Amino acid sequence: MTATTSDVAATPADDARPLLQVEGLQKYFPVNRGIIFQKEVGAVKAVDGLTFSVAKGETLGVVGETGCGKSTMGRLITRLLEPTGGSIVFNGHDITHMSRGQMRPLRKDVQIIFQDPYSSLNPRHTIGTIVGAPFRLQKVQTESGVKKAVQDLLALVGLNPEHYNRYPHEFSGGQRQRIGIARALALRPKLIVCDEPVSALDVSIQAQVINLLDDLQDEFDLTYVFIAHDLSVVRHISDRVAVMYLGKIVEIGDRVSLYEHPMHPYTHALLSAVPVPDPVKESKRERILLTGDVPSPLNPPPACRFHTRCWKAQAICKQVEPPLVQLQPGHEVACHFPEERVLV
Repeated sequence: MTATTSDVAATPADDARPLLQVEGLQKYFPVNRGIIFQKEVGAVKAVDGLTFSVAKGETLGVVGETGCGKSTMGRLITRLLEPTGGSIVFNGHDITHMSRGQMRPLRKDVQIIFQDPYSSLNPRHTIGTIVGAPFRLQKVQTESGVKKAVQDLLALVGLNPEHYNRYPHEFSGGQRQRIGIARALALRPKLIVCDEPVSALDVSIQAQVINLLDDLQDEFDLTYVFIAHDLSVVRHISDRVAVMYLGKIVEIGDRVSLYEHPMHPYTHALLSAVPVPDPVKESKRERILLTGDVPSPLNPPPACRFHTRCWKAQAICKQVEPPLVQLQPGHEVACHFPEERVLV
């Protein structure tokens, strides 16, 4: 069968477009007061206007303090939460407000690895049942049956296939996270959201899981959105990095540019806290200590949300919200007074 002219013309465009395109994404959680006649008195602005894209085969790291909206963003792009505003386009499909039934065919292409390997696995189900669930839910037939497919997945993530009939409590934290990875990988998805997948694990186990994710990406051409608060982990696994603060992206760029030439004051503060394994360099580094706590997303500061903790803040920072603009190729910053400081 020969390809039509339209098929040939469509191929380059499909290859050029991002796998995931997010525009102005918002998620507000309403706050109600009253017992009987509940009245909405406000909203927690967990995610407030995120715009970014992820190319096929790349890893976008997302970092920021606890409560900045990273995990909420991850659940929005996998449609585990309904967005308040904005748009999410995955592989050419606008999935922003798709119903559960409409999303079902796309579930095999978008998966998530949860943070807590203890609570994300049903303790009443065997590992075979847990990892085999995607095959049954999507009614996917395998050549040698679901059991063989599950055992192959267990072997792929470094577990004993003979443990098919064991329960989650019989595994360590690192092994449970490998089970979660096997479940996410079952139907060979195009995009996997990794929601702090190593934060609950020992440091030695973290390295093993990160290396496993790296190997799986190379083998199956996976695309990751990797959410974490450990900047060293993000630097190791990511191609590009987005820095979030109070529901917004304040800086985004490729890994080398952002880590070696950060421009936003908040990024400087985060990177100054990352230990350096060289005592001489560590002693010469300037540590930036942020004063105060992260403001409440229920009542965020006006204009630039970081101005209440920023040592460079001026009057304009309290009056005009800085747009996310490109200051270097592939490096965008939302700051009225960006700077480039080479970190030693």
